[in-house]
Amino acid sequence: MRVILNVLWFIFGSGFLLAIGYGVAALICFALVVTIPFGVAAMRLAIYSLWPFGRTVVSRQDAGVASGLANVLWVVLFGWWIALGHLTAGIAQCVTIIGIPFGIANFKLVPVAFWPLGRDIVDLD
Repeated sequence: MRVILNVLWFIFGSGFLLAIGYGVAALICFALVVTIPFGVAAMRLAIYSLWPFGRTVVSRQDAGVASGLANVLWVVLFGWWIALGHLTAGIAQCVTIIGIPFGIANFKLVPVAFWPLGRDIVDLD
């Protein structure tokens, strides 16, 4: 079932477009050198948004103060409007019965888009 949902998400649920957007943002962050940690977070978001079903987000135990400070900077610059976009898309997709799984996938992206550093994406298995 997860494979079917992931394929439908990739085609119809904007998974491909989200992954491209996060991937381009990651490349820009990598090019600016100082923002490489944000590029890693954007790449993590790209991979998660490409194939979200069957995965979850967990906090890393070794995340320190630097990760927290970078998250504050992320929230101020990018995180709040990216999370708001996922929240809005999730609500819009939940309007129809067919879109509910895609809306839930967008809701799963909200916390990691808002506070991405110090988190890992892991399989549910």
